[in-house]
Amino acid sequence: MQDDPKTLVSTDWLAAHLDDPDLRILDASWYLPAMERDGKAEYDAAHIPGARYFDIDEVSDLRSDLPHMAPPVEKFMSRMRAMGVGDGHQVVIYDGAGIFSAPRVWWLFKLMGQDDVAVLDGGFPKWQAEGRPIEDMAPIVRDRHMTVRRQNHLIKDVTQVSAASKLADTCILDARPAARFAGEADEPRPGLRRGHIPGSRNLPFANLLTEEGCLKDDAALKEAFEQAGVDLKRPVITTCGSGVSAAILSLALERIGHRSHSLYDGSWAEWGAFPTLPVETGPGEN
Repeated sequence: MQDDPKTLVSTDWLAAHLDDPDLRILDASWYLPAMERDGKAEYDAAHIPGARYFDIDEVSDLRSDLPHMAPPVEKFMSRMRAMGVGDGHQVVIYDGAGIFSAPRVWWLFKLMGQDDVAVLDGGFPKWQAEGRPIEDMAPIVRDRHMTVRRQNHLIKDVTQVSAASKLADTCILDARPAARFAGEADEPRPGLRRGHIPGSRNLPFANLLTEEGCLKDDAALKEAFEQAGVDLKRPVITTCGSGVSAAILSLALERIGHRSHSLYDGSWAEWGAFPTLPVETGPGEN
């Protein structure tokens, strides 16, 4: 794996840079209810030295009825300042599942115009398995201003996704498991219809990961996208249940040099809740 401080870094890379004064590490662990895990409690018990906890549900737009939507610029800036994350910092984000929720926060930083941000490949499980240092104390935080320039091309709303679905000029790529995409399994959130956005394709995020919870190499990532029927010459909109695992697809696209991608923030939590929006079932196109 090639380390890239703008997308993905290894545990070796992080260990070598752990004492860098301008490094900021964020624990972005977040879990679905069925996982029966508490990200904050796990952070309090053990985390990578110097890591701050990033609460995906709190650093969001709480005015929305939808889960963890991207926060207003001002809120993101104030929360990051309070966490001591700002201009001139290299940010590394990890989670307790390997690679699951950390890419969502990576995407959020990119949305806010931050380039020097990477996901830790293999996350906390790999770090722990290698016997690397951990601690249970919160770090001392010093304020740092962050200059934010929101990158609107990286995010899509329901109107834009609906247009893309009708025009079929953009690949809509769904990261949910195949059974949920096909409408054969219930959604974890109550009240949502089964199925997928018409014309979308399915690439379950787990297909991009190794058994150890790391991102596959570039050649394997390209193969996974091609097997899902993705034309990498066209723009891609990633989607999932609530905009978390979709960011794994976004990270993988960025890793293989595909820059024309955006994320549907509302995802199925929004689309599946509106009876006026069309829904398809079955395996979809390929």
